[in-house]
Amino acid sequence: MTRTPLFTAAILWVLAAFPAMAQGEPRLKAVLAQWDQDPHGDLRGVIVLRNGRTVAERYYQGEKATSLHDIRSAGKSVTSLLVGIAIDQGKVKSAEDATGTYWPEARGTALGDVPLKDVLTMRSGLAAFDADDASPGHEDRLDEAADPLAFILALPRAEPPGSVYRYNSVTASAAGIVVAKAAGERMAEFARKKLFAPLGIQRWQWASDAAGYTKGQGNLSLTLRDFATLGEMVRNEGVYRGRRIVSAAWLRQSLAPAAVISDVDPYADGYGYFWYSKTHTLNGRPVQVSFASGNGGNKLYIVPERKLVVAITSSAYGRGYGQRRSEDILKAVLAADAQR
Repeated sequence: MTRTPLFTAAILWVLAAFPAMAQGEPRLKAVLAQWDQDPHGDLRGVIVLRNGRTVAERYYQGEKATSLHDIRSAGKSVTSLLVGIAIDQGKVKSAEDATGTYWPEARGTALGDVPLKDVLTMRSGLAAFDADDASPGHEDRLDEAADPLAFILALPRAEPPGSVYRYNSVTASAAGIVVAKAAGERMAEFARKKLFAPLGIQRWQWASDAAGYTKGQGNLSLTLRDFATLGEMVRNEGVYRGRRIVSAAWLRQSLAPAAVISDVDPYADGYGYFWYSKTHTLNGRPVQVSFASGNGGNKLYIVPERKLVVAITSSAYGRGYGQRRSEDILKAVLAADAQR
């Protein structure tokens, strides 16, 4: 059969539009298909990239490649990237600087003299702990506050900065405020210009708090593919398609575990600058994984040794099985990849 130029162009268009179908690896595609039978009905999508190329992609429950999905607290890791970009551009001098250096109103409060590095590692010392409903700085109280900035600045100190890891949204919100004040614009706009546009991410939504500040603690909505694109840039040490987005030095600092959290988190060993890390064992060999994590099982896994990125969107909000399921998917992908 003679193929006309129009026919050939049509085939190339299909290959570009449906990379998982046309170019996917059968073993990995079969792994993702196993979750078609998931009984919970709230898994949305999984995509696997190897060395930047889509090797498996699947959607569930009517989700589409164009669907925007709230990745919840995985957005904290994006806030970390933006802190790094602000440092790269000289808007923030160093993560060693006190928070009050860039948020003048914080000076004299329990937060003001806390180094940014302790904010980014959830070791601010503030009385804020999302696992404790009675905590003064619980995330629900932050969300309900008429003036979120005043709410944060009124929180007392519970421990010395840098001493205790306590997961909370207050510190991520504070990091986002620092980015906005240092950049002189809304963090969402800074992200659009310095992160999303360079990555080719055009469709996204990032919620703001009651004061109009972009939520550094999360509520960023992305397509699954764009979620994975962020991971590929991180896997490639800050470079995407030959363009430097964020410094490799910042990513090394961000992904390096600063706090050991395995005693309080069954899914992670360490915590860096709003990024988690865990060592999985596969066939008796350790596999290092860094990841962003959001409520409901939203995950962005980066596996440098395998050159893999695995992005998962899920709506199991408030359900413990969401986190377990995402880790199970990662393990299944790693096992299948090891059989290549």
